[in-house]
Amino acid sequence: MIIQARSGVLGNKLTDDLWVEVTQGRISDLSQGFHVAPDAVIEGVLIPGFIDIHAHGGGGSYFSAHSTDEIEKVIATHRSFGTTGIVASLVTESIEDLKNQILRLIPFFVRGEILGIHLEGPYLSHARCGAHEPSLLLEPKIDQLKELITLGKGAIQMITVAPELNGASEAIKFLVNKGVKVAIGHTDGNYSDAAAGTDSGATIVTHFLNAMSKERDEKSIANFVLNEERLLVELILDGHHVPFETASEILTTIGSRVILISDAMAAAGSTDGEYVIGKLPVQVRDGVARLASNSKLAGSTITVSQSFINAIHECGISLVHAVRMAATNPAQALGITDRGAIRVGMRADLLEYQPNEKKVSLINL
Repeated sequence: MIIQARSGVLGNKLTDDLWVEVTQGRISDLSQGFHVAPDAVIEGVLIPGFIDIHAHGGGGSYFSAHSTDEIEKVIATHRSFGTTGIVASLVTESIEDLKNQILRLIPFFVRGEILGIHLEGPYLSHARCGAHEPSLLLEPKIDQLKELITLGKGAIQMITVAPELNGASEAIKFLVNKGVKVAIGHTDGNYSDAAAGTDSGATIVTHFLNAMSKERDEKSIANFVLNEERLLVELILDGHHVPFETASEILTTIGSRVILISDAMAAAGSTDGEYVIGKLPVQVRDGVARLASNSKLAGSTITVSQSFINAIHECGISLVHAVRMAATNPAQALGITDRGAIRVGMRADLLEYQPNEKKVSLINL
């Protein structure tokens, strides 16, 4: 199949007039100019599919659901908005419940329908637990982590750890040695705690400026993150978790390291109403999810597509830069080399972005 585009993002450039040949789901050729016999012509901008490394649900369902149909609904909902690669994030539950959720998700990983599993809990700070049940939080123990990793059969790709917890540095080193990416987050720690976690092998920050101190003094975790080149930094760009003005400042400062995520709960791609996260009641009003108990934010209701659009239209980020944050950087974060950009040999996960309509559409091959 030959796709002709008026423009497209290739690497770090916006290129006019190009065509892409797709063979068996892969990009087999591409060139600037006009193809003599294209199968499809798009008037918008050709960009790579988005990769969401932190999503809990969508379409009214969660990745933690017992039903295969509900899990498939989450995947389909995000895909319909241009997310062609997704990591299934799980919130804090009892270890036995987490084990069962992992077992239900393994077949989706084996079939390539998800990129892996992210355990956002239970190794989090009580003081910064957010929408995680505080009574279920634990300090990381090597034996328990070994059991979970073995059970996951390679599906567990990322675990969030508060770096100030007892045993955190040893746990991070163990996980990295097992090929699991570690994110620091849901932390009440400071500069030295973040440094210790990063020195131990953590490479990602879970939703920056959420569930952590927002102070920017020299001893703060925020200051460490802003100045530490080894860390890729998740950002929820919905205007609620981080105001757009603050987000613009962050993107100007460390935009080359930012990963746009959804942190989506079940209401993404669905409606306002009453939901739960784990076992905690959540109310969604005007597209904002908050815990019923204390009105704290409880995940978002957006997809990466909306984060991408907000980066461009609310924060003034260039299209090329936004593509990097929504596709290239998340692929890098997971060590994935077959997607995240438009190049020969890559998967043909392709989207059309229409700037005037502020719309992203999946190109069906």
